[in-house]
Amino acid sequence: MELEWGDLAKIFKAYDVRGVVPDEFDEETAEAVGAAFVEVTGAETAVVAHDMRESSVPLAAAFTRGATSRGADVINAGLGSTDLLYYASGSLGLPGVMFTASHNPARYNGMKMCRAGAVPIGGATGLVEIRDRAAAILASGILGGEGGGTVSERDLLRGYADHLRTLVDLSGIRPLRVVVDAGNGMGGHTVPTVFEGLPIELTALYFELDGTFPNHEANPIEPDNLRDLQKAVLDVGADIGLAFDGDADRCWVVDERGESVSPSTITALVAVRELGRHPGAAIIHNLITSRGVPEIVAEHGGRPVRTRVGHSFIKAEMAGTGAVFGGEHSAHYYFKDFWFADSGMLAALHVLAALGEQEKPLSDILLEYTRYAASGEINSTVADQDAATERVREVFAARDGVTFDELDGLTVSGPGWWFNLRPSNTEPLLRLNAEAADEIQMAAIRDEVLAVVRS
Repeated sequence: MELEWGDLAKIFKAYDVRGVVPDEFDEETAEAVGAAFVEVTGAETAVVAHDMRESSVPLAAAFTRGATSRGADVINAGLGSTDLLYYASGSLGLPGVMFTASHNPARYNGMKMCRAGAVPIGGATGLVEIRDRAAAILASGILGGEGGGTVSERDLLRGYADHLRTLVDLSGIRPLRVVVDAGNGMGGHTVPTVFEGLPIELTALYFELDGTFPNHEANPIEPDNLRDLQKAVLDVGADIGLAFDGDADRCWVVDERGESVSPSTITALVAVRELGRHPGAAIIHNLITSRGVPEIVAEHGGRPVRTRVGHSFIKAEMAGTGAVFGGEHSAHYYFKDFWFADSGMLAALHVLAALGEQEKPLSDILLEYTRYAASGEINSTVADQDAATERVREVFAARDGVTFDELDGLTVSGPGWWFNLRPSNTEPLLRLNAEAADEIQMAAIRDEVLAVVRS
């Protein structure tokens, strides 16, 4: 398959590579990217892992051919979650590549890349250079070669699990009933080893690794994908439910009543736990998280730092401020002790520790971390994102006590409420997040903004 420049431009996103296999992303492309990765990063050895998609093994093998053709050695970690790849990169001190399309449908695949120490490679930190070099390699028509690089196999799952267990003290937790929905993704591979030996009665949903996702999409941010988990929690009388996305770097929480828990609430809970270990430290939160997060952080002696949405912004801000923890509305959670990388599994262990250290149900524990009513993220398809945003600005500009902020999209704040309207980088969508003191006020703001956007 011969790819043109425009094809690479389409699959190289702001933070990763993602496209339809084989129409947009094939083995030849992966091989060219492997060669380009070594040339741009100067890697002498790289670690490679992959998820359970049918296309992941051949794509990872093609990348390995490209990397070794440029003289680099490759450690093949085999099946793994994205945060297992980050563990490999951090603990081994090597650049790494994860083959996954996360929560995207089965026909997609992609790559997440990092430098040694799990430092992310994004558009401003090498991804554009890798794209351009891969395009040049494809245009030359010359792939392969005998670069002398070697390939070795290494099972890192046990080391990953042991490392996570050193970061959260679970030694004294009470017996817990836990339902986990792996969505046929990589959580089905990692959860049994991470939970091994804990006083947990596990009910496993969809632990069979299947990249066709036969039960539901492995995307817990969508409420429909939580239905089976919520029902199972009630059916077995569980203390908590956990849902992982396809590459298991995100984790969503359901309480004992079967109610979905906002990632902002989890962010606040974990932040307080980390501040207990690191008094006065900085905590990162993106601008979509609840206003309750910075309030709670400040009340517990921490320093809240607000940033744009996106893991590259979060990780850069964490490194710059020395923050110990960061959370996003999308259920990505970042830890200084985990090389500033995100790990849904580590966040889940924190919640299990908080729950297991006392006798109260999870819903009672979380009351002190939940302060406002939130809409969740609502997408609207619009032909002109800028025009729709400007209409919203005009509607609210004439009102007393209203302020505007353009750190990421348009944030509008008023007495007791705020909302953010943010364009998608890849689709003709506007994403709305709204929050207010109560459900009635939040619904009124939400519906007014949506009416203007969709007019």
